[in-house]
Amino acid sequence: MVIKLLFTGLFGPCEGFVLYNRRLNHKINLFSGASSGIGAGTAILFCKLGAEVAITGRNVENLSKTADECEKSNGKKPFKLAGDLTTEDFVKQLVDDTVKHYGKLDILVNDAGIVKVGSIETTSLEQYDEVMNINVRSIYHLTMLAVPHLVKTKGSIVNVSSVNGVRSFGGVLAYCMSKSAIDQFTRCTAIELAPKQVRVNSVNPGVIITEIHKRGGMDEEAYQKFLERSKTTHALGRPGQVEEVANTIAFLASDSASFITGAQIPVDGGRHAMCPR
Repeated sequence: MVIKLLFTGLFGPCEGFVLYNRRLNHKINLFSGASSGIGAGTAILFCKLGAEVAITGRNVENLSKTADECEKSNGKKPFKLAGDLTTEDFVKQLVDDTVKHYGKLDILVNDAGIVKVGSIETTSLEQYDEVMNINVRSIYHLTMLAVPHLVKTKGSIVNVSSVNGVRSFGGVLAYCMSKSAIDQFTRCTAIELAPKQVRVNSVNPGVIITEIHKRGGMDEEAYQKFLERSKTTHALGRPGQVEEVANTIAFLASDSASFITGAQIPVDGGRHAMCPR
């Protein structure tokens, strides 16, 4: 019976999240990149599990859709603030207003990120700066400002990295570099904050069905071919779903993972373990 309960709680439908529900109730969470994809899906899941959320993203319309879904999940209107995380004043306002609104901060989920196609022969410094500013610098800054509040609550941080942070792929050079930086950022901050009982972990997804690849330049035909090829590049024979990553983030953020810090959890269908033959 205990095994069944744990299995249902970790991997089953939202109604079965017994452990998470108890450990995320009334937690105050700040999500970046919440206007789409993994960030939006995770924010909605957290609300289903009893948490209260602050969400941010650049797309005002999509952020409002996420807010509506969050409210449907737990009957509470989330705090939302649309803006550009590469703007320093906005990041400060986001943290200050979130804490002012809720009175504290328990969990930070860093999900903001973009993909740009380019090799060392076809990239540009402008592309490098854009990717690194959004994928690394903004997370660095947001975490800096959030940490004093997380120290007060002995909270946790979950960074959304990628299998590209631990494996090398051609054609997305700046993106791979940015995710490697996030992995190192995760480990270093985990060591620095451990004495204050703030945990820092990351998830490293493989190909997840979202709009990020299309926004990175793929047309519909290329994207469908990419998803089909993903059946051979992932050991489980398919790309992943947003909820599969969200479930892992919920676990790492919750007190169920109270003795885990500095970890990089692959949610990639086994892609990180594969080699060409």
